Amino acid sequence: MRVAFYAPMKSATSPVPSGDRQMARNLVRALEIAGHQVQVPSRFVSRDGAGDSLRQERLAGLGAALADRLVRRWDGGSDVPQAWFTYHVYHKSPDWLGPRVRSRLGIPYVIAEASHAPKQAGGRWAIGYRGAEMAIRAADAVIGLSSNDAACVLPLLSQPERYHRLLPFTDVRPFSAAAATGRARGGDPAPAPVVLAVAMMRRGDKLASYRQLARAMQSLVDLPWTMLIVGDGPARGEVEAAFGELPPDRVRWAGAVPGSDLPDICACADLMIWPAVNEAYGMALLEAQSAGLPVIAGRSGGVADIVCDGETGLLTEPGDVAALAGAARTLLLDIGLRRRMSGAALRKTQAEHDLGAAARLLGSVLDGCRAAALRHGACQEGGSP
Repeated sequence: MRVAFYAPMKSATSPVPSGDRQMARNLVRALEIAGHQVQVPSRFVSRDGAGDSLRQERLAGLGAALADRLVRRWDGGSDVPQAWFTYHVYHKSPDWLGPRVRSRLGIPYVIAEASHAPKQAGGRWAIGYRGAEMAIRAADAVIGLSSNDAACVLPLLSQPERYHRLLPFTDVRPFSAAAATGRARGGDPAPAPVVLAVAMMRRGDKLASYRQLARAMQSLVDLPWTMLIVGDGPARGEVEAAFGELPPDRVRWAGAVPGSDLPDICACADLMIWPAVNEAYGMALLEAQSAGLPVIAGRSGGVADIVCDGETGLLTEPGDVAALAGAARTLLLDIGLRRRMSGAALRKTQAEHDLGAAARLLGSVLDGCRAAALRHGACQEGGSP
């Protein structure tokens, strides 16, 4: 099928790295592996982070105009899509294009990662809330990437079978290959374990996570370890200040690195720690486990969908810095536990979070939507359902 892929929060073609962009790209790859031809018809960003109702109104109007322009462009052409696929819909980034294109072209409409927050119904994002709700109700299929979203999304669907569960995924092969190469080198564990953190440096939840991480590591200076921080961004100075009380030889700053370098970086570390403040699930946590790293993280959002507490890592309550530090102390001191969790992380990511499994599910969902659309068309024309 020809699939129009749209990400209203951040386009898959955005030059700014983030977990959201990475998942968008992973979805495109999975759709292509499933045999679909993917096009990105628009880079229009509908996100309003400030809760500005006037901006939301303007974005809604722009979205409608863009949708109509796309339909006119496709009219009678050979590249008209046979399905519309939108990634990441919620009150701050509703989909103003997909439902309108769907109604004009009569094609299946699929959403991956939709969330619905009833408390926003009358708040600053009321317009975006209504737009997201409209899109979810219009979807022929909703693919949930976080178990936390299902409870509020399912009531919006006229048929519960429209909801499909998909665990967050990535291409685990380069990460597992890097881990295997590292194991093949052999050698005794380093006297000072390398603790990894990977995240953009921006204000808000990311900065809050960095600050909690710095406080946790300050309570562990009696143990040998080195922290490697991968990431950059506008809050770099504030992040560095948060780690300023640690001895300078304890922290190494890698800055922003190409995604292709991450497997080797992960394979050189011993564990990852990330507080995960308000994290949806955390692509960096998944990638780290794909390289065999045990992960210590806050139990936010869908993090537990990736990190299996006590098996592939340790989860602590969100915001509990003392518990985060205690979990880190446990793994820093117990090499045997780190090794067991490393093996479990490799097995779990390969079995449950790989690109191939995602491609099979996405292919099945789109095939089902297309079959339903054909049956519906036959019924409208008086044929057999």
